[in-house]
Amino acid sequence: MTIRLASFDMAGTTIDEGGAVYAVLRTAVERATRRDVPDDLLSRWSGTDKREAIVGILTGLDEDLAQTDAIFTAFSDDLVAAYEADPPVLIPGVAETVQQLRAQGVKVALQTGYRREVAEGLLDVVGWKVGRDVDALATAEDVTASRPAPYLVFRTMEATGVVDVRDVLVAGDTVNDVLAGTRAGARFVVGVLTGAHTVAELGEARHTHLLPSVVDVPQLLSAER
Repeated sequence: MTIRLASFDMAGTTIDEGGAVYAVLRTAVERATRRDVPDDLLSRWSGTDKREAIVGILTGLDEDLAQTDAIFTAFSDDLVAAYEADPPVLIPGVAETVQQLRAQGVKVALQTGYRREVAEGLLDVVGWKVGRDVDALATAEDVTASRPAPYLVFRTMEATGVVDVRDVLVAGDTVNDVLAGTRAGARFVVGVLTGAHTVAELGEARHTHLLPSVVDVPQLLSAER
């Protein structure tokens, strides 16, 4: 293997939650502001800390930021309800891919713009446990700034004992995932097409590879030997 750490996004990259997070986020903001949230504004905040996303969307709508806490609370409650109604699942082939990478000596960490309570609940739903199925989890609560800042990547490095960014692969389904990987200086920065953004959208951010899914990562690494 050419890396020591695979730092993967969660929703849309390793876990299929049907895009619920962005639908719920949009609804929460629109309900509070009685304004439509344009697609491009919502997309701009994909992959980021969800409270930061609400602030960004409200700013983009020129709305009062005093609404942030109430909207975030409503969003959090509605997201839990959405996941209970339609439980997320692992993207096909991801469990086997993670097992393969770990068997070959690669640490696999998950990083997310969710708060820890939501992220751990999501892992419970899909039957994954940190320390058993993946090596680490970094959430928005663990860093001073979420994506596109590189800190979530660095947090997964710290958590897995990897000290060189040249030993790291970052993969995610949003432009902000890709930007975070690039800003971290990761050796591989991979956009995947299983989630929020299209190949054209991902291609606008500097990256090393665009792949259909993280399931294709082992083949990529084998080709790079």
